[in-house]
Amino acid sequence: MTASLSLLPPSTPALGFRVAFQGERGAYGDLAIDRLWGAHAQRFSHRDFIGVVHAVSSGSADFGVLPVHNVIMGAIAGVRAALVGAPVVVEGHVDVAVRHCVLGIPGTRIEEVRRVYSHMAALGQCTRLIAERRFVAVPHYDTAGAARHVARRGDCTEAAIASEECAQRYGLSVLLRGVSDLEDNRTRFVVLARGPREAPNAG
Repeated sequence: MTASLSLLPPSTPALGFRVAFQGERGAYGDLAIDRLWGAHAQRFSHRDFIGVVHAVSSGSADFGVLPVHNVIMGAIAGVRAALVGAPVVVEGHVDVAVRHCVLGIPGTRIEEVRRVYSHMAALGQCTRLIAERRFVAVPHYDTAGAARHVARRGDCTEAAIASEECAQRYGLSVLLRGVSDLEDNRTRFVVLARGPREAPNAG
């Protein structure tokens, strides 16, 4: 995975700080945390964007990471609504390369796949593949969650569109790589912190 690091939070917290993200381990939000802080962050997954915002605003997480813009889809639906009125501030952002893969049960051939699961945004970024293969696209709450779902079901007619990291994490095989409609597919993630904060004492 590659990413263009645009801005880090102004002060890097001590080891053991808590970061909330939407989705399961292996989701692109999780990969954004890898890029920002590596293994230093304690990660807490949430099913939806509101859960991430609430974790930050309530103080149960020190930071939150949310996707805000994708070069194919534009603004990520639901994020703005989750942020309205929340006592949080944006402290940084990172652009993460999105390299979608089709992941299936080991031993599966791509010709066997009939249904693909993924987050709505990811499905919208892979419309050409879905049309060409005549897949039935099934929305899931998260790309990594879709990979875990496929792994648990063990059905060779089902696959997930997710990161290659998800294949390693959930014991799936990569059936196809680089399936986004745009080769240079990127998503911008923002770093949220509780706010507004008091200005430092200049005296």
